[in-house]
Amino acid sequence: MIGTLTRETPVIVQGITGRMGRTHAALMRAYGTNIVGGTSGRTDIREAAGVPVFASCADAVMETGAIASVAMAPPGETLAAVQEALAAGIRLIVTVAEGVPLHDAIRIGRLTRRAGATWIGASTPGMAIPGVLKLGFLPDVCLRPGPLAIMTKSGTLSYEVGYRLAREGLGQSIWVGVGGDPVKGVRFADLLPTFFDDPRTRGIVLVGEVGGSEEEECADAYDRLGPRKPLYALVAGREAKEGVSMGHAGALVHGEVGSLASKHARLTAAGARAFDSIEQLIQACARDFRALKTG
Repeated sequence: MIGTLTRETPVIVQGITGRMGRTHAALMRAYGTNIVGGTSGRTDIREAAGVPVFASCADAVMETGAIASVAMAPPGETLAAVQEALAAGIRLIVTVAEGVPLHDAIRIGRLTRRAGATWIGASTPGMAIPGVLKLGFLPDVCLRPGPLAIMTKSGTLSYEVGYRLAREGLGQSIWVGVGGDPVKGVRFADLLPTFFDDPRTRGIVLVGEVGGSEEEECADAYDRLGPRKPLYALVAGREAKEGVSMGHAGALVHGEVGSLASKHARLTAAGARAFDSIEQLIQACARDFRALKTG
């Protein structure tokens, strides 16, 4: 569903009356996202960030026709938020909280797959189709329409990549933060078919980090599907120590498993280009897509 989102896609914000909910609902609306309402357990608030507030997702969907949701719920309440959204018929759910309990995350994944819905998260800054909409809290200064799809585990590192691409006159077709928790809804490999099929996307930028096997899985999928579009990869964590989680819960190296060397080797063998620094990646993209710069 990610590639089919438009400026008209109706979106609700679960937890819109909280400080984060109000702030980011307003910012998403200002960007152009069609925020049509929100939900809250408070019965004394009927409006927030310029949109109506409903008592439940079911009420919100019935009144607005929303098909996507951004859940501004804390980790321990994320499962309940997703269950409510799915029961109301929401097809795309973005959950921003980091540290969703492992068993809850496993259950969320099972429930969304069974419902045929898409879950982005946990621990994600969200996603965007630059110039169209954003779901979450990606900084506007990093977003610019262009030919490169970005998929990332790291929010802050990808902000820098997006900002520098924009400064070079390049932008993004689709931007998805898959999240840094070990269990998540969308992984890098899941996004490759969407990016390959998207006519706006001419190249793919992967911003990963040490730990786990997600980058290796993506390399295998890229090799299997065929390198129809170039893949540029930057993996953070050169100085990561074995057995120590670096930032995200999933950024954990054991021996060679999940190491920088392992990820670079698998990505390169699959036909991707792996870089040691942001500057190297930006220079390669700028050189390869010079003809598509927008000034």
